[in-house]
Formats: sequence, structure tokens, C-alpha cells
Amino acid sequence: MSHPLDDDFEATRVANLGELQQELAARQKHDRAYLIVLAGANVSEMYRIEGAEIVIGRASNASVRLLDDGISRRHARILQVGPDLLIEDLGSSNGTLVNDRQITRHALRDGDKIRLGSSTILQFTYQDHLMESFQQQMYDAALRDALTKAYNRKYFLDRLEIEVAYVRRHQAHLSLLMFDIDHFKRVNDTFGHLAGDYVLSRVAKLAGSTVRAEDLFARYGGEEFSILCRGVPLENAGILAERLRMLIEGAVFEHEGIRVPITVSIGVAAHPSTTVDNGLQLIAAADEALYEAKRLGRNRVLLKHGTPPY
Repeated sequence: MSHPLDDDFEATRVANLGELQQELAARQKHDRAYLIVLAGANVSEMYRIEGAEIVIGRASNASVRLLDDGISRRHARILQVGPDLLIEDLGSSNGTLVNDRQITRHALRDGDKIRLGSSTILQFTYQDHLMESFQQQMYDAALRDALTKAYNRKYFLDRLEIEVAYVRRHQAHLSLLMFDIDHFKRVNDTFGHLAGDYVLSRVAKLAGSTVRAEDLFARYGGEEFSILCRGVPLENAGILAERLRMLIEGAVFEHEGIRVPITVSIGVAAHPSTTVDNGLQLIAAADEALYEAKRLGRNRVLLKHGTPPY
């Protein structure tokens, strides 16, 4: 005959086991499949796998676009087949390797390493919402400016060199907007540094709302920002710059009940309108246009044509 205490213990144990199983089931339902870039042009970026098919490649319409010349335009795809996610090579030039073995089709498992092209390595992983949030925070801390949440200077410069090398090889368009806040020192001196931080954050939020998902918006330093636009010629980038200038000029900046008048000056340069060999030359060209805009009275956009300064 069992003791009542034993019965209570068994009931508690079964209840706890049941709760644990429910929790595990709930976690599994919320697990999300991701690709994380371990090496290559887009290092540390995370791509969530959703839908029936995810295409990986260099093409502008690829679900996961990776700028690596060793990667084909449509290199591989990930398919949902029953409970499994499969990766399938799409007849790529350099093949697809999973855990250093070349594959045609392979059922992915958590932690698998996928090599594409000469320098890109992805990791396939499942993450619940807590780990997803943690990974995103780690990613943001490494690559984003803490105050404005724009990408930081290092990430911008790294990506710029990759993007310039890519468009030079493929004769594609790449535009760069460099802009800064007019008379920003006066803002700090007149209204204080907290007001200055508020202005930086609000300008960044407004600028971030104007860019496409494939553009790169970064804080270059101090009150200067940059926007890198793939596939956009100079004149179109100038239209974007003017839209941004007008947006900021028309916005209300108010800190602790005090209105702060804010405008920006913007310089725009683009390849191949300006032929450049590297990212620093593209920055120099956009900066030259920016300084000319400031010399002519600020709160304006100027486009750079021709050879950049050396």
C-alpha cells in the first residue's frame, strides 16, 4: 500500500513533467530557422527562413543576397519538405558545401556550416524568440552606433569597399550621400549636449525612414551621416537627397519645450558618374560636394560629377 506522501510526490512529479513537456513543445513551436553569416561580405547578419522557398545568390531579387563573386546569381535554395528544411544547389559554378562536403540536396540540421563561393560561410540554426532577441542585440552592439542606431563607421567602411569592388567588376551603379547637420556646434553651445544628442537621434530616425531595405545608413562621425545606395544612379540619388533635405527642414525639433531649427547639407557622388578605384575615393567625391553645399550657404544638395579629388 502506497503512502499518501508518496502519492503526493508522484502527482507533483507527473505534473512537473507534464509542464516541462508542454514548455518544450511550446519552445519547439516557436523555434525559428535562420542563416547566420560567419564569414564573407555580410558577416554577422541573420536571415530568417520563411516561406516555401528561399533563394541564396548574387541576384538583386535573391531572398538572401550575398556579394561574393564566387557565388552564382541563383546559387542555392532552401525548401520546406515535410518537417525538414533542405538546401539544394541550383547548378552553381562553384558548388555548395555543407560541413565541407559538396552536396546536390541535403537535409539541414541545427549547426550545419554552408560554404558558398570563395569566402562566404553560413551557419544554419534554430533559435527561439529569446535567442533571436539576444543574437540581434549582439549584432546591433557590434555594428550599430549606440546613440542613433545607425550602422557605425567601421561597418560602413568595410561594406563600402566590398560594394565598390563589386560595382567596378560588374559595371553597376552605386551612389553615396554624405550629409551633416548645419551649425551643429551652435546647437550644442546654445541648447546643451543633451539637446544635441536629441537632434542626432531624431535626424537619424528621419533619415532611416527614407532609405530602402537594401541601402546602408550609417553615422560616419560626429554630426555627419552617410547613405549607400545599391543600383542607384547619381540623378536618382540626388532626388533622394533632396527629399531627405526637405523632410528634415520641415520636421519639428523640440527639446524640453524649446524649438531647435535644424537643416542639413548633402553631397552626392556615384559610380560610374565618378570613376573610383576604392571606397575612400567615393567618400572624397561626396565630401567635396558636401563642403561645396556648405560653402554656398548650407541647407542644400549638390551632386559631384567627374573625377574625385586625390
